Amino acid sequence: MNVLIFNGALEKRNTGTSKTISNYFHNRLTDAGAVVTEFNLADAGIPFFDLSLVNIPQSVKIMTGIFTEADAHIWLTPLYHGGMTGIMKNCLDWLEISSKANPPYLTNKTVGLVCWASGGHAMQGINAMDAVAKSLRAWTLPYTIPVVRNDLFHTDGNLHPLYKEKFNLMSRLLLESSHSISARP
Repeated sequence: MNVLIFNGALEKRNTGTSKTISNYFHNRLTDAGAVVTEFNLADAGIPFFDLSLVNIPQSVKIMTGIFTEADAHIWLTPLYHGGMTGIMKNCLDWLEISSKANPPYLTNKTVGLVCWASGGHAMQGINAMDAVAKSLRAWTLPYTIPVVRNDLFHTDGNLHPLYKEKFNLMSRLLLESSHSISARP
């Protein structure tokens, strides 16, 4: 199984929140036998969405291939003004170039959603991602992880055991769900 971890943060620090969560999922999924690809928007060079361009940018073609070839996704974003980051939404908008593919968009991909915020409003970011994922014909896990950023790390600086437990459950559900969807005729 091929799993994509889509990091919607612009954070480049290896010790930052998005990289810490991404690394945890990467290790957990790899240990479960999945082939994991990480797509970090901070390094992707995705331009502003513009379908009027004569030539689709190479970075967008590569991104679309990565997204459509993965069996399952985990989308990660900090909450920005009530939703996912603008650059994340911009990237997802570019999946429009796959509209004529067979199947189009992210048809039948399973997507796990994680959003973090300083307060308790991370669910707003999950709702925004959920709407986009469903518009792209993906299946979102009914189990999502809204993270209260101040509770994410234990006093020793590592991920809090409660969030490790939640990330482990999402990993398991994602792999199980993806297997059952791909087995459908």
